[in-house]
Amino acid sequence: MPRVVPDQRSKFENEEFFRKLSRECEAFVATGTNLSLQFFPANLHGDQRQVPAREYVDFERDTGKVYLKAPMILNGVCVTWRGWIDLQRLDGMGYLEYDEERAQQEDALAQASFEEARRRTRDFEDRDRSHREDLEQATEPPVAPRALHGSPLLLNNSRWVKCRNQISCMYVI
Repeated sequence: MPRVVPDQRSKFENEEFFRKLSRECEAFVATGTNLSLQFFPANLHGDQRQVPAREYVDFERDTGKVYLKAPMILNGVCVTWRGWIDLQRLDGMGYLEYDEERAQQEDALAQASFEEARRRTRDFEDRDRSHREDLEQATEPPVAPRALHGSPLLLNNSRWVKCRNQISCMYVI
């Protein structure tokens, strides 16, 4: 399942949800939207998390404020939340902006995933078709080897039949 919608920019520009959150406003609490901002994904190897760069967490731009930037996928659209929080009052302002670069990367990943799924489906259908053909051939009436004059070849009361692996074999009657 793709992580992003096919036309991210259009969804960002046309949906009321994104239009409301793309205007700078007081913390998203007023809109009922709560975001958990993560600057780096959890590390699967148990290593220490990286320290976010000043681009993402800046305590030095203004005294008493922290400026934040957090990229994310929200409702299938690549966006970046930008804002600041007053460290004394714990309130602030923020907004969403469309992340064109990340949107292109996610679109490419979605396309590659789609192509891989199509390839696997095609491979499965080819194997299934081959298997059905093998089964159809196995259910055809057996053809006994013929002697020189066209009569069925009998050896010690045995008959030749077609086996599943399509190599002739014998069974005793």
